Amino acid sequence: MSGLRVAIARRIGVSRAVRAGADDVIVTNGGQHALDLIGRVLIEPGSCVAVEEPGYPPARRLFQSLGARVVGVPVDAEGLDVAAIPRPARLIYVTPSHQFPLGTAMSLPRRAALLAWAERRGAVVIEDDYDSEFRFEGRPLDPIQSLDRSGRVIYVGSFSKVMLPMLRLGFLIAPASLQPALRSARQLTDWHGEGPTQAALASFIGEGFLARHIRKTAREYAIRRERITQGLQRESALLDLVPSAAGLHLAARISPGASLDVDKVVRRAATNGVAVEALSRFCGESPAQSGLVIGYGAIPTAKIEEGLRRLRGSLHT
Repeated sequence: MSGLRVAIARRIGVSRAVRAGADDVIVTNGGQHALDLIGRVLIEPGSCVAVEEPGYPPARRLFQSLGARVVGVPVDAEGLDVAAIPRPARLIYVTPSHQFPLGTAMSLPRRAALLAWAERRGAVVIEDDYDSEFRFEGRPLDPIQSLDRSGRVIYVGSFSKVMLPMLRLGFLIAPASLQPALRSARQLTDWHGEGPTQAALASFIGEGFLARHIRKTAREYAIRRERITQGLQRESALLDLVPSAAGLHLAARISPGASLDVDKVVRRAATNGVAVEALSRFCGESPAQSGLVIGYGAIPTAKIEEGLRRLRGSLHT
């Protein structure tokens, strides 16, 4: 629907400095659908695809299902280690605004280095900007797509985090050279989306309701984040919080010298009614990193203190 494409292009141009017109927007049934379309166009059996390590498991599994050899690239305090990208890779998937799951942001020098690498290798960068709308500290860096001058970046976005997961709507912005193939793949896999839903979302964005909704929810998420951060800092003997300024989750590694069975903690927490995940679940390479990933998008603010109390009990049992 052209109305939704216009609304998306205007929205991401203002909020994220993404360079795109309505004709550059391909609407998808969520972010995973966007990744599937990209993979169908760019992945051949046996081709090397690089992903972040730790990273987003559904992306890794999707690329593997399309026949790719997926290789994890380490992430440090500045984001993806560009120097560690394998030479055969011609496609790389990154989450630079809020690395999933660690939460770090890719530094500007790393972004420039990644673009330079892609240009030298004739490679394509998939930039998944999945939850950058929720930022609580500092000024966000512009997307890699806004720095791209050689048509190497495909920008992927979704409305699952800013609205609700069951709203299966996302989009991608691709270089002009890739748009015909991606549009063909879109039509072959799903001729069109749900017209009424797309029209409603276009109006919601165009009339300013989405921006208002994000401002309101961001204030609430900031309170939840601060309370969980303070609670985790009190457990510094066991958990080392990874610095993060955005998103709807926090990651914490096991503190140096601490002895903690993370899998047991996760199971005890679940028994106590608290949902946390092991950081190792997001690792595709060995050895897996040890820590916890704690989401706060779904828990009411009023229940956070009780949740932290139960989590502390799970840590010390």
